[in-house]
Amino acid sequence: MTLYVYESIPLKPGEKPRHFEIKQNMNAKPLTKHPETGEPIRRVVLGGFGVLSSKTASNSSSSCGCAPGGCCN
Repeated sequence: MTLYVYESIPLKPGEKPRHFEIKQNMNAKPLTKHPETGEPIRRVVLGGFGVLSSKTASNSSSSCGCAPGGCCN
């Protein structure tokens, strides 16, 4: 079972969403209603992870891996 972050969908102007976690099977469709309260909800997409190969890392002269010349700000 995977832990997903969901948020309530505000029904009134100015109302802030509430965040909570729900365990689900990875193959399950995202929920649209809270299982206990029935209020409308949506799944929150969070950041993922990057993968660096040893070839990419060794060609970079930057310690952070941004680019051979360093980070671009």
